[in-house]
Amino acid sequence: MDDIKEELRSGNLVPFIGMGVFKNTICEDGTTLPYDSDSMILSLNNGRTMSARLMYEYSRAAMSLEQRKGREFIVGMTNHIYASKKYDLPFVYQFFKEIKPRYMIDTNMDDSSCKIYEDVEHFMITGVSRIMAGYDRFLLYKFDTALKEYKRIAKEELNDSLPILFKPMGCMIPEKNFIVSDADFVDWLTEAMGGYALPPFLKEYKKDKSYLFLGVDFSRDTFRMVAHEITLDLKEGIVVSKKDELTKKENKFVAAHNLKYINEESDTFLKGL
Repeated sequence: MDDIKEELRSGNLVPFIGMGVFKNTICEDGTTLPYDSDSMILSLNNGRTMSARLMYEYSRAAMSLEQRKGREFIVGMTNHIYASKKYDLPFVYQFFKEIKPRYMIDTNMDDSSCKIYEDVEHFMITGVSRIMAGYDRFLLYKFDTALKEYKRIAKEELNDSLPILFKPMGCMIPEKNFIVSDADFVDWLTEAMGGYALPPFLKEYKKDKSYLFLGVDFSRDTFRMVAHEITLDLKEGIVVSKKDELTKKENKFVAAHNLKYINEESDTFLKGL
């Protein structure tokens, strides 16, 4: 992949975006958006730390809050984190707004990636969990540029005639569906392993693709499993992450998936292109 920018434009290299891309995002009120597990926990819990066992990973902390305060609370808090803040489109999303990738994966739950495609028709797939209607763990939409809104469509309508935005952990729009607590991830991953987390078209379309991972933390089991399921049959890829040293599990994941590790901040890496 000598020309990364051209590979992104052609759709051969698929962006895979994680929370770390928010690290340098400052909101109008001077606060920051969550950019890692710890800051996400603080945001969900009104700035208060939790026990060491719960601070291990935000999905665990979210599960504890859900058990104590209810599902509506955790959905409301997740939405509030982004809906209550005003912030400029982070640089990573500005970069991809110029390119408009044919296929993009965004595990963040705000609407920044939707703004990449706000002036073009596109499909959006959002993850959903713990539903009773069948096994599928996704909802599918098409964006109407005239009305500036998403309309629900059937999975059979998905094709590659338009860009595809996949938000596996859900989104604050058009419906508030989030994969945020342990129970959400367990349910979503269980059905993902059974083949029910992606529409049939996407299962074939994604084969032999390469991936550019930006801001994704592979130090915890959850997102390694999420990435593994979404990128099955991948060709190769690049992981961009600024760290002193990768953990043993991270190194194993990188090697097993034929990935190249680049020790840089996402913004720095993209500006270098």
